[in-house]
Order: sequence, then C-alpha cells, then structure tokens
Amino acid sequence: MIMFDEAAGWKQAYERDGFLTVPGMFSPSEVAELRDAFMAQAAEGRVEGLNTDSRIQDPNDPLYRFGRMMHPHRRPELPIGPLSMRTMLDPRIGRVLEALWDEPPVAAQSMFYFKPPGARGQDLHQDNFYLRVKPGSCMAAWVAVDDADAENGGMLVVPGSHRFDIICPEASDRTKYFSSEHVDVPEGYAAVQTVLKASDVLFFNGSLIHGSNPNTSADRFRCSFICHYAPVSSREISAWYRPLYTFDGREHAKAYVEGGGPCGTAQEAVRGPH
Repeated sequence: MIMFDEAAGWKQAYERDGFLTVPGMFSPSEVAELRDAFMAQAAEGRVEGLNTDSRIQDPNDPLYRFGRMMHPHRRPELPIGPLSMRTMLDPRIGRVLEALWDEPPVAAQSMFYFKPPGARGQDLHQDNFYLRVKPGSCMAAWVAVDDADAENGGMLVVPGSHRFDIICPEASDRTKYFSSEHVDVPEGYAAVQTVLKASDVLFFNGSLIHGSNPNTSADRFRCSFICHYAPVSSREISAWYRPLYTFDGREHAKAYVEGGGPCGTAQEAVRGPH
C-alpha cells in the first residue's frame, strides 16, 4: 500500500522534474528472472517480429546479436511472453502510475534492451513523438535489470524538459547512436546522468528529453525492461501500440491514429521509442 505522504512526494518530484526514480521496486530474484529469460531467448538467435530493428544488419555490431526486443508481451508462445505481460501489468508499477496521474493507467508497450559492451547509445528524444498519446502524454517505466551508470550507457535525462511540446527532431550521429532522431537540449537546460541499481524503476514523462551514450565498459551489459503507458482518460494513441491493456488484463480501446506523425513523419518511421 502506498502511503499518502509517499505518493505526494512522488508526484511533486515528477511534476517538477518530469521523472521519478523508485528504488528497489523489484526483488533481486525478479530482475534475475527477467535477465535470465531474455538472455536465454537471445541465445536462440533473432526472432522474426520480435527483433524489429531492420537498420542493424552488420553481424559485427553488438546490437545485431543482442537487438532490442519489441512487444515481447505479444508472444505468449515464447517463455518471455507471459513474463513480459506479468511485468508490464505489475500492480506495483500500476500504483505509481496512478499516483502520478491521479487516474488509472493502461499499458501500451513492452521492450527489452540488452545494451552489451561496445553498443551504441540512443540519441536524445521524446517518447510521445512515437506514441502520440492525446490529450496529455505517455509515461515510461524503465526497470533497471543491471546496474546502470555512465560507463555502461545509463540513462540521461533533461530535468524540466517535459514542459516542452514535442520538438521536431534532426538526424542523429549514427556512429554513436543506433537511433535515427536527435532532439536538441533547449537553452538553459542540461542532460543529467542517472545512476540506477538493478531493481530500481525510473518513471518519466513522454515529453521528457532523454537518451543514453554508448556502453564503453569492457564486460558490463546494461539490460533494462521498459514499458509505456497512457492515462485511461486519453483519447488516442498511435495504431502501432494496439491492443492496450488495463492492469487487470482486459483489452482497452482508444482511437488509434494512422498516418503522419506529429512532425509530418511518415507512419512507417514512427515505430516506438528509439
């Protein structure tokens, strides 16, 4: 049960900064289960429809073998499927989301990132550029499966940038980042390095500018399980995220937006947070 003072403190921090870290939300055994299950899945090779980043074709790229896995909760035939659905709809996550939004959340997306040693980072971006939740914005719950810091490419956040509308991106530096888009840090703001321990969960607003640098460590992965949510009162979301789920596992319908993205981006390019 969340105490009133605790929830009020979370909301104050989230509204001020656009993000919130809840330490130790998951147990060591729970994050080990996530890590072991996804590592075992990756050991079997790439899976059609799960490893969806077609831009990474070089077998020597660390992200070719350990490519991010998109929407694993949609694959009930795989061991990671039911585990992903259960984690995405974990009531502990749901309670924090509801405390921050003052209303129930619905789940839109699950992802697993391995980020092995030598992997490129993700350039600065805003998640609601992709999810297109209206009114309001989406929210991410970023579960640290490994300790994550500057050395292995932990998350960078720009405090306060959630107050900006979606900023139309420019092209990223593909030698440093595997993602295509780059968003400039607004004048007067700065990117801050987060330091998370395995089992911590970072919640952040869909307009918050965030990203990560390459993993420069010799032997440390930076695994993370990431989900995106929308407030139940929102009316629309990008069609790529259907079906949505309530936290009791029921499908939830919204208006699913097709066509161009918020910056005139073609729909095929708007394929989830990069």
